[in-house]
Amino acid sequence: CANCGAEHPISKMFEVEGDWLCEDCADRLAVVCDHCGDRIYQESAIEDDHHTLCEGCFDEHYVRCHDCGCILRSYDAYFDDDDHSYCSDCWDEHEGAIHDYNYTPDLVFHGKGLRHFGVELEIDKGGEIGSNAEQILAVGNREHDFYYCKHDGSLDDGFEIVSHPATAEYHLTQLPWKAIMAEAVSLGYRSHQACTCGLHIHISRLAFGRTAAQQEAAIARLLYFVEKYWNELLKFSRRTPRQLERWAARYGYKEQPMEILDHAKKGYHGGRYTCVNLTNQDTIEFRMFRGTLKYNTLIATLQLVDRICDVAIYLSDDELKALSWTTFVSGCQAPELVRYLKERRLYVNEPVMAEAEV
Repeated sequence: CANCGAEHPISKMFEVEGDWLCEDCADRLAVVCDHCGDRIYQESAIEDDHHTLCEGCFDEHYVRCHDCGCILRSYDAYFDDDDHSYCSDCWDEHEGAIHDYNYTPDLVFHGKGLRHFGVELEIDKGGEIGSNAEQILAVGNREHDFYYCKHDGSLDDGFEIVSHPATAEYHLTQLPWKAIMAEAVSLGYRSHQACTCGLHIHISRLAFGRTAAQQEAAIARLLYFVEKYWNELLKFSRRTPRQLERWAARYGYKEQPMEILDHAKKGYHGGRYTCVNLTNQDTIEFRMFRGTLKYNTLIATLQLVDRICDVAIYLSDDELKALSWTTFVSGCQAPELVRYLKERRLYVNEPVMAEAEV
């Protein structure tokens, strides 16, 4: 034994970092690496309350949390701009306002009725910085809990701002979108100009009917409208066909609304990366639209989706099939939506000059 000098059969010895130890010395002086299973001297082990590791395995596969010191797998860690690593609990405290992508708070519904819209606005190029998110939320949540922020892996250097569900009217009159967007711009963020950002709108399924059959019939008509007027909605979205193919693919036009829904429900390969994402239990999600930090564009997008919901809910299949785009936009009365339709050359009247997107 390299420690006590006693002689033992080699079959009863234990190798520890190149030394041979007897069983008693090995039990007192050595531990086993949780990752590779090799015995190492305890004094050279890297440990916390849940891990015992050799130096090689730690360096290759693990990190310590910069705040609490716990050991965690490298792929489970969060890293800040200084390359400091954090466990999930400390990351929430460190980044504060920017939550994990899968985070969902207890939702607060604002406004009367069943048709609530949840908005996900992606912003980029200004940093995934918790203090920036806190500044934006300080503007948005002065009076009520309207917004929270989340990490989004599709962005280069930003995060997404998410609203609690609210009616279209409540978004327009109560939620401080204009102030939120101005604060984001002042901090150096971009959305439309970043080319990485989307504007996603969730609609509560209850808005389409109280029974599953009512909901499916209305959602089928909504999908039919999107497919029938794909070119007009593409122009409205400010996306390129290639961008939509990647992030918001179409299902494909069919003669009957329910045929499109049946196609979508039969495991369409796009999953959630479709123009209208149907994979959520409680909502459907419009994913077509490019991100924006221009207030009128965001409000107009909400109003368009609200108007499409009207068509899907209140028209029959035959009435929808007979509906023209001109008739549809002629029924759009909201001034923000009318202005945006004119800017995009999608309205029946003369177009107007558009301000630059941000």
